[in-house]
Amino acid sequence: MDLTYTEEEEEFRARLREWLGKVLPGLPPKPDPADWPARRRHDAGWQRMLYDAGYAGLHWPVDAGGRGATPTQHLIYLEETERAGAPYVGANFVGLLHAGPTIAAEGTAEQRARWLPPVLCGDEMWCQGFSEPDAGSDLASLRTKAVRDGDEYVVTGSKIWTSHAEVADWCELLVRTEPISAEVPKHRGISWLAMPMDAPGVTIRPLRTLAGSTEFAEMFLDEVRVPVGNRVGDENDGWRVTMVTLSFERGTAFVGEVVACRRTLGQLAAEARKNGRWDDPVIRRKLGRLNAELSALWRLTQWNVSEAQASGGVPGIGGSVFKLRYSHARQELYDTAAEVLGPDSLDLAREWNLDRLSSLSYTIAAGTSQIQQNIVAERILGLPKGR
Repeated sequence: MDLTYTEEEEEFRARLREWLGKVLPGLPPKPDPADWPARRRHDAGWQRMLYDAGYAGLHWPVDAGGRGATPTQHLIYLEETERAGAPYVGANFVGLLHAGPTIAAEGTAEQRARWLPPVLCGDEMWCQGFSEPDAGSDLASLRTKAVRDGDEYVVTGSKIWTSHAEVADWCELLVRTEPISAEVPKHRGISWLAMPMDAPGVTIRPLRTLAGSTEFAEMFLDEVRVPVGNRVGDENDGWRVTMVTLSFERGTAFVGEVVACRRTLGQLAAEARKNGRWDDPVIRRKLGRLNAELSALWRLTQWNVSEAQASGGVPGIGGSVFKLRYSHARQELYDTAAEVLGPDSLDLAREWNLDRLSSLSYTIAAGTSQIQQNIVAERILGLPKGR
């Protein structure tokens, strides 16, 4: 793999940088984080601008509505948008970064035509209905059931940590279409559905996190009817489809954040020089080690994205290595920020302190570090499965 940029790629970077320079000064300010309707309008507006300029779904296949850009162009896009301070995907996170790519990879032609264009232009947003209160990290133990009734499934159960449920139009929902039994192991009998969030029987209850944000919610499903045609993949084959979703979530959904962390690291070094903490060799050593760690993660990102493109577009198990290291590096970054800030680290209004609280969730989100360690041990290192 050649990690240097060609003349054509540098031209792509220059055009993107020029476009960002023109449009970003005219963007409205970010709304109050607790004002979800305003956040939806803001994020959808930015997505529409990307769509109109040809930068939405940059790396998606052309027949899925994307631009079919090379992996390197995708990485250049991530670098340039982050360095320019462009808005993050925000409320479009689930639709753009794992529900959309899953439908592009596993959906029928009709499903791709129905759901992908509204995701790319920001007209429709998605949430994730995977986790359940009694399943914890053992996703396969989910119990929300879907009973077939003619051309519909009748769905009953509950979900938790449902990202962006308050503003979502659709939910990527995992349901049990066959009960667990001696004949049906828990990993089987699961189906992946696209559920409309305005269907009768859907109740949303927001959850407030340690950092004060409300991007999560509880979701209660009381005999919600979902058309069978909304099932992505075969009935009871949802675990395989879910692995595709998780591959996107772990393999590519966080890569833009690595660039943001590198920018934060530079700001931390500047703050340390400003407030005198730079004179502490322990602080300097931590900042230097983090710089090496984040640089290595970016190289791993380049490799993962390139490998995904070469193997048909779906990220491989290298995403688990990335997720494992990135989530810990992010926590270390903001722990170091607290040391640089000193007594100011107790002021939640001070930059980086809420990020530090939020970083605690990263070793749980998208599969815990223990789950990632098991995947790395079993599927990469070939170690025997634990009992």
